[in-house]
Amino acid sequence: MIHDIPLPNISPAFTIDDIHRIREWNYERLKDATIEEQTAYYHEGAMRFLRGEDREEAA
Repeated sequence: MIHDIPLPNISPAFTIDDIHRIREWNYERLKDATIEEQTAYYHEGAMRFLRGEDREEAA
């Protein structure tokens, strides 16, 4: 099961602490997920990136 956890607050300066918060958030989201759920999660994100959807959101 992939948990629906809100995104962590990221500072405008993007520090090493932000990286730790993102890694912890990702771990907590996926800690109870099966291999199939993890694979689908990463595949969906990769496909969104390749279509350019994530880049448009960041801009």
